[in-house]
Amino acid sequence: MRKPAPRPSSRRASPPAAKMRGATSAPQSLGWLLLPALLVLALFLGSVALLFFHAFWGKDGFSLIYFRQILDRADYHEVFLRTVSIAAIVSIAAAVLAYPIAWLLWRLPRWRNLLLVIVLVPWLVSLVVRTYGWLVILGPKGFLNETLKWAGVIQSPLPLIFNDLGVVIGLTHVLMPFAVISTLSVLLQIDNRLEEASESLGAGGFETWRRVVLPLSLPGVFTGLSITFLTSMGAIVTPILLGGIRQKMAGTQIYQEVVYNFNMSKASAWAICLLLLSALGLALLRAAEAALVPKADR
Repeated sequence: MRKPAPRPSSRRASPPAAKMRGATSAPQSLGWLLLPALLVLALFLGSVALLFFHAFWGKDGFSLIYFRQILDRADYHEVFLRTVSIAAIVSIAAAVLAYPIAWLLWRLPRWRNLLLVIVLVPWLVSLVVRTYGWLVILGPKGFLNETLKWAGVIQSPLPLIFNDLGVVIGLTHVLMPFAVISTLSVLLQIDNRLEEASESLGAGGFETWRRVVLPLSLPGVFTGLSITFLTSMGAIVTPILLGGIRQKMAGTQIYQEVVYNFNMSKASAWAICLLLLSALGLALLRAAEAALVPKADR
């Protein structure tokens, strides 16, 4: 007599149930992972709200008095003009100097890691130390002036610091690695077959670069321009050390209002004005990118 076939155990239904439990626990785990980012975002939004509160709220309620204090003074107009002009010069200088370096890193894959370390090593040094190094080089008794005097080229030291030139040199050196990385990241995505096709059609090396490589690398160039421009607009340490007290920028003016004048409301108004100028500059850069970069390459 045959034994009845064993009935399937109910335990075999457990794997789908386990999968369902894993599927429901995954969003919970993701939520815990996102918690630190949400906290940082909340702190950022809270600080921005506090900034606007200080700028637009006076003793008698809503007020624009701090903005009037800024916009009515001619010397503050010079600060805004100096900030925008220095940021524009620094961003262009960094892009021009960074492009050959990025192109060299792209063309020499065997030495790329070593050269990239050389480019990024300054980031491992404190910003104050790097800026002070330019004081040693460009100062009245610095290395450059002493060398030129020894060679008989000049009789008196050249004014290379405590002016706009010193600030431009220091900021360009500090921010140029951003432009190098931005340009290199786009160059590495260019297909080598495009260059081969251009050369097979009779184009030389420079013509291939002008018609193929340069247009395709412009998105990285404009990204570097945006990063260096926005960072230069709010720079504090380098303008103070290399520009001196009289060569003020918007960032140093905000620092002075907070540290020396203890006027948080006026500093907040300065910060909002700086934010608006930075947004305007970024919009102009995006418009230039849209006009120069083909839509397929953006």
